[in-house]
Amino acid sequence: MKATYGVPALFSFFIPGLGQLIKGHILKAFLIWAVGGVVGFLLAWTLVVPFLIWAWNVYDAYNSQA
Repeated sequence: MKATYGVPALFSFFIPGLGQLIKGHILKAFLIWAVGGVVGFLLAWTLVVPFLIWAWNVYDAYNSQA
């Protein structure tokens, strides 16, 4: 049985990209780690952009199809 909604969103809440990885979206998880890491590093002083990336990550883990 595949995790479809709540569990991937919960995992992505704590570790961005983990929910996508659980759903089998390996490329999407890697891109979240790569892009989120670079953008988070470069724009950490804003706090808004990294938060938006994190919030989208949780939303995507919840709503994307398994």
